[in-house]
Amino acid sequence: MWIYKSVSLKDHNTFNLDYKAEVAIRVKTFREASSLFNGEISLKKPILTVGSGSNILFTEDFQGTIIFPQIGGIRIVNQKGNEIIVSAGAGVIWDNLVEWCVERGFGGIENLSYIPGTVGAVPVQNIGAYGVEAGESIIKVKAVSIADGSSRTFTNEDCHFGYRNSIFKEAEKGKYLITRVWFKLYSNPVFRLNYGSLNEIVNKTGGVNLKNVRQAVISIRQNKLPDPEVIGNAGSFFKNPVVKKTISDKLVKEFPEIPVYKDPSGGIKLAAGWLIEKCGWKGKQAGDAGVHEKQALVLVNHGNASGKDILILSERIQESVFDKFGIRIEREVEVI
Repeated sequence: MWIYKSVSLKDHNTFNLDYKAEVAIRVKTFREASSLFNGEISLKKPILTVGSGSNILFTEDFQGTIIFPQIGGIRIVNQKGNEIIVSAGAGVIWDNLVEWCVERGFGGIENLSYIPGTVGAVPVQNIGAYGVEAGESIIKVKAVSIADGSSRTFTNEDCHFGYRNSIFKEAEKGKYLITRVWFKLYSNPVFRLNYGSLNEIVNKTGGVNLKNVRQAVISIRQNKLPDPEVIGNAGSFFKNPVVKKTISDKLVKEFPEIPVYKDPSGGIKLAAGWLIEKCGWKGKQAGDAGVHEKQALVLVNHGNASGKDILILSERIQESVFDKFGIRIEREVEVI
């Protein structure tokens, strides 16, 4: 365990915002995580867990303790017939896990390739892309209580997964440090290719198999989303809103070209990027805070924007979408 004071967060958030944390702690094992909260160490509160910082917008210095879980290790826990159980430490880079599984012929998360972040953040956000959500593959999550260092295992049902949501963002928000996640994967997976242009690109890549699906997803994401190493961003800043069919029917009559998708909840999912673009925001800047020129769902830092600049821009976008369409879009990124 390593404890630091007055730590720059610039390399720990993908907006590249240069705020500081009063205290920062790196945790490398489950035992360290447990001992951190059992009363032996006095921690400056509030406490915030940060993986790679790919879904966070800092707006000021953090006057508390930030914990960076760096628990590693990918393991095959069990393999029976078509089913494989794989576990990964919270500090494992998510795309490294996806690549590791694809290389071994384990399918189920290949559509989630190239999403930034660490494994520990995956069940919190219930990340999703191209018709697949991580919660469909997660079977359990091991975590440590921040209150007393005790261990708890959450089953899939316990996690209450929803669209970009989980119990870790609602009832148990800020109460647990995730240490390890278990996934159920398949040696003979059912491919999900009916989202956008994915099927077409997979076939152009050379046919349907795990490696080609992964490569197609990476290609799409690289063409559509900016690289945080080049320009600060946190990927999709807003969630796609899910509305009642009566509302979507009304919008389709007024805007026949609006993209609509059936959602597992029974509602209709709208494309937030399309709504934002139709409000004229695509490629626009407000100082150094801006909307990406290729994808209106992505807010970017052109160099010297502050977190508050980006937050204000996001609020202006939310207001304009509501004014034009009567739809309230929610932030996917967590504002600190």
